Amino acid sequence: MACDKSFSSSYMLLSPEKVGVIDLFRILMYSDVHKRECVDSSKEGEESFERRWIMFVSILVQKLLLLVAKPMAWSGLAIEFWLNLVSSNRGLGRLLVNCFRGKVVMPDRESGRFLSCPGNWDKRVELDKSIRPGDSEYYAALCIMASKASYENEAYLQTTVTRHWQMKFLGFYNFWNDYQGKATTQAFMVRDRDTIVVAFRGTEPFDADAWSSDFDLSWYEFLGVGKIHGGFMKALGLQKTLGWPKELDPCLKTPAPLAYYAIREKLRALLGDNDKAKYILTGHSLGGALAILFTAILAMHGEAWLLKKLEAVYTYGQPRVGDEKFGEFMERALNEHKIEYFRFVYGNDIVPRLPYDDSAFMFKHFGRCCYFNSKYKGKIVREEPNKNYFSLRQTIPMMLNAWHELMRSFTISREMGPDYKEGSFLRIFRVIGLLIPGIPAHTPYDYVNAMRLGASQLFRHQQ
Repeated sequence: MACDKSFSSSYMLLSPEKVGVIDLFRILMYSDVHKRECVDSSKEGEESFERRWIMFVSILVQKLLLLVAKPMAWSGLAIEFWLNLVSSNRGLGRLLVNCFRGKVVMPDRESGRFLSCPGNWDKRVELDKSIRPGDSEYYAALCIMASKASYENEAYLQTTVTRHWQMKFLGFYNFWNDYQGKATTQAFMVRDRDTIVVAFRGTEPFDADAWSSDFDLSWYEFLGVGKIHGGFMKALGLQKTLGWPKELDPCLKTPAPLAYYAIREKLRALLGDNDKAKYILTGHSLGGALAILFTAILAMHGEAWLLKKLEAVYTYGQPRVGDEKFGEFMERALNEHKIEYFRFVYGNDIVPRLPYDDSAFMFKHFGRCCYFNSKYKGKIVREEPNKNYFSLRQTIPMMLNAWHELMRSFTISREMGPDYKEGSFLRIFRVIGLLIPGIPAHTPYDYVNAMRLGASQLFRHQQ
């Protein structure tokens, strides 16, 4: 199906499926990139080398992801199966004993006990009982647990929400991506008294489709709004032919619902039954980007009633989603409707520092940043330190911090209690961080710790 871009004022779309090896390198060599079949842009003329380099990297990574999608998925399945096999048999030693006895307990992927890779990094299920409803950090602590849980299957979510959190499970959903031609976006909803929490799933480690959304640096510009990251909008439900119509065409049929429209309708129904009801949007990583973009599309559509009902947006390790003009549009919308926006960043987490904030990339954060260092001490800043990550001056401090986080993994449970014990799987990941600092810092584990150990002080400081 051809893509009609008339719904946007300007655009730049990258199509990795249309590029060959020679054309890919021509993007770097020649400035007339708009003549290439894999680049569709409303702009004519020449592009600078910096912008061509961005296009080259984005297309190359997406092309590689298309090639390795199946091996990535198989690897992820194998690792998850092994981790759950060991866990189901209560450890490697007992697994070996059960093998000799012929009584190996096999994991069931659809059961409430099966954990994803993110779930194996941090197996905590219970909410922190020292943080009670009404505390300033209560929803920050609840939302990171919901964001962490969003990586799991429906049975796990239902068990966790109803049995452990004592809340009402409202549903788990798969949503359609019109550009990738498959369901790539997931979210679930939970009710905590009069508050509904919508948690979007982030990027799974072995999900090539989600990684493609992250690296798709296409963009669309909307009048009065600004330029927005194309990959994130596609994951949220942007339509190829219509973009963001306020209401869906009743004749439109997709194999799965579109995230923005489906969640909006569910919220209308749920909130309409209770005048006191409010809702919160949250997500980790890509999920955080979808949470704040959901708010943006509501503002674009003038959904005043739903925006009035939106109490807050909590994001963790969220990447940048738009340009400076988009940030100004969002700050006006958040202020007008009195919506709290908390963008949490832990330590050297690489993801909030991407895409770059420079003249070539154009992406910028907006609003306040709730930044936590490796000691889980928080402060509110305009931008996280070392905002673009790659800095020679910061290399040694980041390496030293990665060593600190690895050493801390062996002592934190003695200092803070058994709830903070780190498993071998996370420690292995921290070893990778010695080479690429900022990768392990992106896991939900440190964000959960920050909300439990440092959020109360940060919120008191804010007040």
